[in-house]
Amino acid sequence: MNARLLGLSSVIALTAGAASAEMNFNRIASFPVVKNMAEGEDTKRESSPEIIDVTADGMTLVYTDSPLEVIGMVDITDPAHPAPKGNIAMGGEPTSVAVVGTTAFVGVNTSESYTAPSGVIRAINTADGSELASCDLGGQPDSLAKAKDGSFIAIAIENERDEDLNDGVIPQLPAGNLVLVGVKDGSLDCASMKMVDMTGMAEIAGSDPEPEYVDINGLGEIVVTMQENNHLVVVDKDGNVLNHFSAGAVDLDGIDATDERGALIFTESQKGRKREPDAVKWIDDNHFATANEGDYEGGSRGWTIFNKDGTIVYDSGTSFEHAIIQIGHYPDKRSDAKGVEPESVTAGTFGGTPMIFVGAERASIVGVYDATDAANPVLKQLLPSGVGPEGYVTIPERNLLVSANEADLIEDGGARAHVMIYEYQEAPAAYPMLTSAGADELIGWGAISGMVADEGGIVWAVNDSFYGFQPSIFKIDTNQTPAHITDVIRVTRDGHPAQKLDMEGITLDGKGGFYVASEGRTERLIPHAIYHVDAKGKIKNLKGEIGIPPELAAVEKRFGFEGITKVGDTLWMAVQREWKDDPKDHVKLVAYNLETKEWGAVHYPKATPDTGWVGLSEIVAHGDYVYVVERDNQHDYRAVTKKIYRIPAAEMVPAPLGGDLPVVSKELVRDLLPDLTATGGYVLDKVEGLAITTEGEAFVSTDNDGVDDHSGETMFFSIGKID
Repeated sequence: MNARLLGLSSVIALTAGAASAEMNFNRIASFPVVKNMAEGEDTKRESSPEIIDVTADGMTLVYTDSPLEVIGMVDITDPAHPAPKGNIAMGGEPTSVAVVGTTAFVGVNTSESYTAPSGVIRAINTADGSELASCDLGGQPDSLAKAKDGSFIAIAIENERDEDLNDGVIPQLPAGNLVLVGVKDGSLDCASMKMVDMTGMAEIAGSDPEPEYVDINGLGEIVVTMQENNHLVVVDKDGNVLNHFSAGAVDLDGIDATDERGALIFTESQKGRKREPDAVKWIDDNHFATANEGDYEGGSRGWTIFNKDGTIVYDSGTSFEHAIIQIGHYPDKRSDAKGVEPESVTAGTFGGTPMIFVGAERASIVGVYDATDAANPVLKQLLPSGVGPEGYVTIPERNLLVSANEADLIEDGGARAHVMIYEYQEAPAAYPMLTSAGADELIGWGAISGMVADEGGIVWAVNDSFYGFQPSIFKIDTNQTPAHITDVIRVTRDGHPAQKLDMEGITLDGKGGFYVASEGRTERLIPHAIYHVDAKGKIKNLKGEIGIPPELAAVEKRFGFEGITKVGDTLWMAVQREWKDDPKDHVKLVAYNLETKEWGAVHYPKATPDTGWVGLSEIVAHGDYVYVVERDNQHDYRAVTKKIYRIPAAEMVPAPLGGDLPVVSKELVRDLLPDLTATGGYVLDKVEGLAITTEGEAFVSTDNDGVDDHSGETMFFSIGKID
């Protein structure tokens, strides 16, 4: 593997560079949970790992899967090669799981309606799948937690609200509560069950407490979050309330608070934003951390450490979200609500260092904090996760961290749901591969779709139509590890953002400016076109737009220009898929001569897809060849074609449009599948960028779809000398 890929280091405190002997978490495996389903069913049904725990020996993961109404198991004897251990039916919706020894205690929601909630806790022998015991909980369970000595289980009975009733406003009875049930001889002692009343505590809808999450410290004390009520309660193991207090509110500045505008603008504020904590985790016997997702009226986009006496010890404010913005994981479509949406939090001690792990659901990121000083935790790493991280488990004795990622994008043909495994190891951090940390301004970015190399290790990249109201050209310095976005040029027309461009390719004009290829959308009356942009991002009036000729307009389809390169006076554009007049599995490489204004094309023979489609996503001229990226639209284990081919430049002789086109030959340069799995993740579908320096070093990038139904992960790496 290329040394640059192996040496990719993370941002924040680690941005300055990492010594080879430092300890970091790196992802070592991704397990698609459909592997626990029967053959044939895996392509038809949604599967969703949510809450996850591990057996006492650290060798078997157990997770809840609500859509399938099962708990699933994964063998991690070899954590770099996790193996399926099958599913166990729960007879209802499993909401949470905690494992004591080899016994899984599972909260199961059996509710018929919001007004008639019900549920049970089951004790399951994970060795053979048998049920050891079951206790009626009298309501709908959400989170559950085990005492550190395994002596009892605490269950948050949420009795959740109907968000469609009265606009979701609470109170909506019946009220929730807390249930404590003993564990005896490795099973449930239903006779010991205690119900803890939690009404009358919160200032918000005190008659309708909705307990969300629970955790238990070494003293047997239980902390409970009431998310909608914005309240926290501490209870002893006998069910006595020791303390309760409001989670409070924060003022947020420097955020994007406007939803779905197709631009990342971090100049707005939200005042008095209630924290509304979701997950909670004790970090010692006196302090606990909350992930402040918000689900009712609030959500502070951050996380907090509380003393159990109600004192706030630390609050992240916007720092966690800003760090996520810098690595391209900001979910623009959630801006007005919850931003990056911190939902999960867990803790563990690794190498003698107490650490807190904060999961941002919508950003699909895990933040790793050194919590040696609880009043001043330090963000050390940001780890890429699958789509929608929901639950975590730490296995310090094996130096492992595990995330369960609930989003299964089967209906959209996207990535399947995964469990991801990270190892604390003596190695540089492999992620992020691209960051804007250290820039003069807070630069949000995403959906990198085309690239071109310049002198001095600089690569220029464009974003696509996801940011239709903020088309941008990013300046990337590849001399740093990770590569750094050091500046951004906004593309404008008549002094305003050049809206509705779908920039899919960029090349240098040789005069300090750029030519940009924009993919059209016929049904939206947006043309396929080439734009000439100066060094300040300005499209040069009427001369700056080059529309396609009638011969192409007559046969065009939606999937158009995906890459542009310049050879002498000629621009070459790769058309992604077949247009109306193309033979099957052949696409056009279209030429436009800047001097003569003549158009022409050749045909490129692409692979026949096994599933979905195959097309081109980039074109770059270098030396005696023209290089293209050929890819399918498949994710994860289904991906087949992610390849770089080269075409002899001598064959790139365009023929007139409208007639027979010559077919060029191609030679495989690199299969990118090993590169795309080199950091332990699943294969990302959109390999969109290829840039080749004068010296022949090739850089590859992926498009993260603006973090919309996507993990947000961007891979940006060198494959060395392409020659």
